[in-house]
Amino acid sequence: MALDTSMGAPTGAPSPAHIRIDRLTFDYGGARPAVDAVSFEIQKGEFIGVLGPSGCGKSTTLRMFAGLLAPTSGSILIGGRDIVAAPPWERNLGLVFQSYALFPHMTVAENVAFGLKLRKIGKDEIRARVAEALRAVRLEAFGERRPAELSGGQQQRVAIARAIVIEPEILLLDEPLSNLDARLRDEMRFELRDIQTRTGITTLFVTHDQQEALTMCDRIVVMNGGKLEQIGTPAEIYDRPATPFVANFIGRANTLTTRVAGQGVEIAGQPLPRPEALPPGLAEGAETLTVVRPHVIRLLTEGPLRAKVLRRVFVGSMIEVELELAGGQRLIADLRPGDPDDALAHVGNDVALDWRGSDMRVFPA
Repeated sequence: MALDTSMGAPTGAPSPAHIRIDRLTFDYGGARPAVDAVSFEIQKGEFIGVLGPSGCGKSTTLRMFAGLLAPTSGSILIGGRDIVAAPPWERNLGLVFQSYALFPHMTVAENVAFGLKLRKIGKDEIRARVAEALRAVRLEAFGERRPAELSGGQQQRVAIARAIVIEPEILLLDEPLSNLDARLRDEMRFELRDIQTRTGITTLFVTHDQQEALTMCDRIVVMNGGKLEQIGTPAEIYDRPATPFVANFIGRANTLTTRVAGQGVEIAGQPLPRPEALPPGLAEGAETLTVVRPHVIRLLTEGPLRAKVLRRVFVGSMIEVELELAGGQRLIADLRPGDPDDALAHVGNDVALDWRGSDMRVFPA
């Protein structure tokens, strides 16, 4: 097995998509499809996360990709070839399940070799490819152990080795970190991404954990209610959410009910910092939703947007401050201990609030 260590996140001019998912739909027969006309593209060597809450359709999308479910409609093209009608064993995919699904009676090496034996590969080649796969996941000294003798993180790496040893064109990961404790999960994020970067395998990674998606993925597909809400880099998803759902699902956000006033928005007659742009077609006084992250808010002594400090909580690396605006709406600001605006954040104080207009997003209500 020749592992390509030159591939990582794609660079330079865009190339034709390695994978193209076009209006993929799956209907269990309920009130709405579990996956509803989802379309996106993946470049060769990309690590793509599919992120969303439980029931959003992300695992159903992966199962259609793997051939475990037949789509109601739509297509999945790999290198221009539609694989929807192909059985799972003809798709050249590696799949790592949430449960790892290792055979307890087999050694680590036997588990990794299982797929190669099914493909009638010769013994010498199996031995060489298993050794290389175990080196790729840094388990070359564990080949004779059984799964019960391994930690959770080591079992996960065995499952990854078993998936990559068959030299798949694409690696599918179905919430592979969810069974690990918090500390090991943090460590394995970097291990898993490092393995993917060194092998260069195009990877589709399903998760409900936004931190996993933000720290591991080249781009993120955000799903909700069976639909695609947004696809972009972690920075794009976090800093420029396309919908109120994305803004509130990714990271922490304040969502305020506002009204159009001139070229900006206001709350109870108090103007907010002027946004970069308003949604098109909104009349003066139209109700809007304005989203602003807690960490971009600053406290001042003077300014047009006033608020009262209701609560101040020390949470280690920052101070969480709850504020009340005119009309009773509340929001949270995250301040760093010792900063000038931290000195203003005493319960009962009347303060001014400010942030950059580029740091807020305005949506139709």
